[in-house]
Order: sequence, then structure tokens, then C-alpha cells
Amino acid sequence: MERPPSPRPPPPALLLPLLLLLPPPPLGAGEPLPTEGRLMNSCIQARRTCQADPTCKAAYHHLDACTSSIGTPLPSEEPSVPANCLEAAQQLRNSSLKGCTCHRRMKNQATCLDIYWTIHRARSLGDYELDVSPYEDAVTSKPWKINLNELNMLKPDWDLCLKFAMLCTLNDKCDRLRKAYGEACSGPRCQRQVCLGQLLTFFERAAESHAQGMLLCPCAPTDRRCGERRRNTIAPRCALPPAAPSCLELQRLCLSDPLCRSRLVDFQTHCHPRDILGTCATEQSRCLRAYLGLIGTVMTPNFVSSANASVALSCTCHGSGNRQEECEQLEGFFSRNPCLAEAIAAKMHFHSQLFSQDGADSTFAVMERQNTNPALRSLAWVPSLLSCTLTLILLLSFW
Repeated sequence: MERPPSPRPPPPALLLPLLLLLPPPPLGAGEPLPTEGRLMNSCIQARRTCQADPTCKAAYHHLDACTSSIGTPLPSEEPSVPANCLEAAQQLRNSSLKGCTCHRRMKNQATCLDIYWTIHRARSLGDYELDVSPYEDAVTSKPWKINLNELNMLKPDWDLCLKFAMLCTLNDKCDRLRKAYGEACSGPRCQRQVCLGQLLTFFERAAESHAQGMLLCPCAPTDRRCGERRRNTIAPRCALPPAAPSCLELQRLCLSDPLCRSRLVDFQTHCHPRDILGTCATEQSRCLRAYLGLIGTVMTPNFVSSANASVALSCTCHGSGNRQEECEQLEGFFSRNPCLAEAIAAKMHFHSQLFSQDGADSTFAVMERQNTNPALRSLAWVPSLLSCTLTLILLLSFW
């Protein structure tokens, strides 16, 4: 029997329209997604590059000596700065150190921030900006994968704050970090600085989903036990000062510490309204990340009561004299901040929906729409590409 002739490929005139049906890949589709540990311009690496250049090295060491002697002025202060310090600062603005950044979870973070503030510390050097974060915003949001077997261990009548605390307990790393700050922040001999250090470690090293779940768990207004559990996540009896200090004094202490200053600037960068209409500077996930970054510093905010989700600094503006307005503006940036309030409300709403998800497998992943990485959203063209490719193959087989 004569074999049927093999199918001929379609002419280019037919292939071209078919190929045009394929959606184009998004820009950068072949590039790897950003990860937490990769910095585009780390200040540590930038200093290495600077020190390989004699001119940059000399300017850096000169500016380091200048800023060490000047200290960190408050925004309202204007210290005099020698002309040679201004010249060194100008030279570094055109060096490898220009635009260098750090990361909250990087190794040698303290060293990186010291380098950053050597360049940015003194306001009168022309680079003291409280609205430009020293942290590179390169963290991608990840879905929270929940094991359904773990969910079955949670009792239906438990409030959500207790459920999130139990999910932390069932995770080895979260449980270990939580026990560490629980021990440091409890008991009659609690040392506040040790407690704050362990709190900072927890919110920096625990998975963001666990940390946010414990702190931003929704409670009914009448469920005071749930609200108190949420409020005690920050251990207010030990982590916060026994008597409310001046908010301006807290700011002074914070600005004198590179880590606290960095977290405060990061918060101001991502949580401030841009205009009188309340338009927020960045998306809610960045604001919440910056908010949690302050916990464990002297500027640790907390929930005001167990009855609602309002937050505030533990400080007062009484006796601020001619700086009363400045003090109230600082305090209101926490207690009357629409961007922060909306971000907290949205996260709590998301958490309330988390336990109502249906999962067919042993685990399921939940990702907030607003936090989805644009690079991941760009992969939505893949199913269409596969569909069009299969159609093309079928057409070729029947040609």
C-alpha cells in the first residue's frame, strides 16, 4: 500500500497571521524575578568601589569625620558646617555611593546603614531627607501557604488573633522567635532594651505573613479578649516606657540611632499622604512593611486599646512649648494617618477572608491582589500562548 504523502508545511503567508495571534511576551519576561537578598546598589559594595578610587576614598573619610563631629541635627536645627565638608559631600554625590541603598534583612545591615548615613546624615550638607528611604524596595510579596491539616487543629470558636498565634506556634521558626521575645518581655524584671531587641528580631526575621497575621488580626469591637491579645503582641507592659515621654524626645533618640532613623524614614517614605486629598505615596503593602519595621525601636507604635484598631506612639505633646505644632504633627503621623489606617483595615479584611478559603489540596496559597508582583502578573499571557501554540500544531498536522 502506498504511504500517504507527508504533510507539507503551510506557506509563510498562512503562518504569519497565525503567529500574529500569539500575544507578545511582556517586557523583561526573560529576566529573573527580584529576590529579597539581591540589592541593585548596596552601600557596602558601593564603598568598596569608592575606596578603590583615591579621590573618592579621601572624600568619604573626610565626610565621615565631618558628620561624626556634627552629629545628627533635628529637622528644625541648622548647624554650621565647614566649607571643606560641603565640598566632600558634593564630590561623593558624583561617586559610586550615589543612590546606594540597604535592605532590612541583609547581612551587615548596621554597616550598610552607617555608610548610607555618612552621606545622608547632616541636613545642612544638603542631603538630609526624611522622605527618601535608605532601604531598597525590592521585596516581592509571597503567598501565605497554609496547611489544611494545621487549620483543622484550630477550634472554630477561637478568635482570629488566637488562630494566628497558633499558626505561628505550629511553625518552628516563628515559634522560636516568638518564645524569645515572650521570655524577654515578660516577668517583673523585664529589661526594656532587651525586650525591644527581641521584638525587632521577631518582626525582622519571622515570615512576614506570620508577623502580620499576629499583629493585624481582626477582632470584633466587643471581643475585648481578642483585642487585648492583639495589643499584647507588642508586649506593651515592657516594650513601651512606663511613663509617656515627649514625642519630640522620642524623635531625638530615634534620629541619633542609624537603625531607628532608617526605619522612621522608611515609614515616612511609604505611609505619608502626598496631597490634601489623602493620596498615599505608595501601595499598602509597603506601608505595612515599614510600619512593622518600627516595632522594637524607641518609636514603637501600638494599638491604643483592645476596642479598636487605632494605633499611636506612646508619648505626649504636653509641655512642647513653641514646638507644639511640630510635636502634634509627628504624633498625628501615627494616630491620624489615613494611609496607615487604610492599610491596616485592608490587611485585617484580608485576614478575615483567609480562613474562609476553600482548598482542594493539602495546602493552598492566598495572595492579596494589591500585593501581587507586576512581574508575576505579567505571566498571565502564558495560558494564551499555550492555547495558540496548540492551535497552530493542530493546523499543521491537518495541513
